[in-house]
Amino acid sequence: MPWRQMSYKFCNTIIDDLFAFVIQMPTLHRIAVFRDDVVFCGFLYQRWIYRVDKTRVNEFGFSGEDGTDTKGKGETEKEKEKKQEESKKDK
Repeated sequence: MPWRQMSYKFCNTIIDDLFAFVIQMPTLHRIAVFRDDVVFCGFLYQRWIYRVDKTRVNEFGFSGEDGTDTKGKGETEKEKEKKQEESKKDK
């Protein structure tokens, strides 16, 4: 889910929680309102525990760290920098 949409849903959940305390309603319904909060907290916990691995190569052969090809079709930025440094040292 995109972050913008997630933040809108989070704000909507907070408003629902506030109204659950303000408006007279049955206790079971009031408790059911907090299911969304439990799910959201679980989502945040999982996102914190399982960070995105930017060095992992996707199905197209690109990694998120340097944005270059890692299947051998082209040179990575780091390889290019190393070659430039070596050529400077040789001069």
